[in-house]
Amino acid sequence: MRNFTIALDAMGGDFGPHISLSASSRILQLHPNLSLLIVGDSQQLIPLLKKHLLLDHARVKFIDAPETISMEDNPVSVLRHRVESSMHIALQLVASGEADACVSAGNTGALMLLAKHTLKTLEGISRPALVAALPNNDGGHSYLMDLGANLQCDSDTLFNFALMGSVLCEKVEQLSSPAVSLLNVGRESNKGSDVIKRCADLLNRTEHINYTGFIEANELFENRADVVVTDGFSGNIALKSYEGMGRVFFAQLHKAMNATWYSRLLGKVLNPIINKQLKHLHPDLYNGASLIGLRGIVVKSHGSANVEAFTYAMEQAIKEIQWQIPACITARLESVLVERDCLSHE
Repeated sequence: MRNFTIALDAMGGDFGPHISLSASSRILQLHPNLSLLIVGDSQQLIPLLKKHLLLDHARVKFIDAPETISMEDNPVSVLRHRVESSMHIALQLVASGEADACVSAGNTGALMLLAKHTLKTLEGISRPALVAALPNNDGGHSYLMDLGANLQCDSDTLFNFALMGSVLCEKVEQLSSPAVSLLNVGRESNKGSDVIKRCADLLNRTEHINYTGFIEANELFENRADVVVTDGFSGNIALKSYEGMGRVFFAQLHKAMNATWYSRLLGKVLNPIINKQLKHLHPDLYNGASLIGLRGIVVKSHGSANVEAFTYAMEQAIKEIQWQIPACITARLESVLVERDCLSHE
């Protein structure tokens, strides 16, 4: 694979830059053809870059950004007044071609607005969508979108999400015809809002997307679909519910294994088996939501991510660079959108 570069917004996240910098050290070891453009406040980052042996690293360049964006900052205000923020500069590096992707754990609303303003959406796409993987009970995973970037969506927007998710899954997972479903309150065709029903009709009538019908929330982890499409309001609730329940489950399991001397002894025997069987369910392995539909690659890490989780977000960016996801979506868009326009006017 060719050499590639990621622009890292090092100032985002709940726990400070040391998380993203620790992940940077790890990812550079894993990918010898990767270079990093680390963007952030020099007063905070220079000592940490030295600590992590990144300041003089041959494949690392530091770019000073005197302004930062907090999780509470208004996205519109950020767009107007934080032109020298680490997030904005990292996105500009992608727009200029100096970087192949941007990774940030910062303010989601600000990232979406800045990315859309800086990188622009692909022709035929009005709104980018956040998409991430969820585990299933077969040991694999499915993609869920939108995760909060678009709280309300019309049927055409949901159709676009289905198209983009299908292309992403097809390339990254190497599936020839990914199964796409719409999240709904029931599987029957008469259930759901008018928006959902109209989108289902459009998907049923296109040959370019393998639409398999409605799916309910309790089926998200049963490997019934490779891509699940919904609006950002429902998608965000579904994602946060899974993450919360996953952490409760693993915390309770750890507590049970350490409750008594007998359980601790038993745990020494069972822990390797349990870890092997349940590791794929841990939310940290699915950190990294892609903002797709843009003319560049942007991956959003959770603000609460630890080093391992942030590393997975960077790995997601690398996969999308390898498969050139924006170009693949563009190549598919023209024929699909012409067909969709014909269907919508029938």
